[in-house]
Amino acid sequence: MKNLIVAISVLGLSLTSISAQDIHQNEVPSVILNNFQKSFPKAADIDWEIKGNLYEVEFETGLLGDDHKVLYSRDGKLVRHEEEISKNNLPKSVVTSINKSFSGYRIDDAKKITEGRKVIYNVELKNLSQEWKVVFDAQGRILQKRED
Repeated sequence: MKNLIVAISVLGLSLTSISAQDIHQNEVPSVILNNFQKSFPKAADIDWEIKGNLYEVEFETGLLGDDHKVLYSRDGKLVRHEEEISKNNLPKSVVTSINKSFSGYRIDDAKKITEGRKVIYNVELKNLSQEWKVVFDAQGRILQKRED
């Protein structure tokens, strides 16, 4: 039984490494690296991975080290940008929706996610006894919510 558990654990770790593989920056195609450096010249603490057909880079910017995650296609096009933002940078429409639908909750974490021309906001809301993860569009409409 112990051997079975070890075998399953090893298999699980192997499958995880197949789906996402850490790589060194010098293994990133130059077209992707050039586009990244042009778009984010002040990026720090940079980590690269390959996820399927996409290159993912996680990094920080700014004095407070705001987290970013960006996905690039193999031809160097930015596919998705996820960035940590302060609650003060949420659109007024999102804040209004939060105040209306989640009165008594505080904003714990907020991310702006851009894919092409589509922008959504992923917000964690908490009160004393509950936590919600809610996705809003730029107009403040709730696209998805789940209790955490």
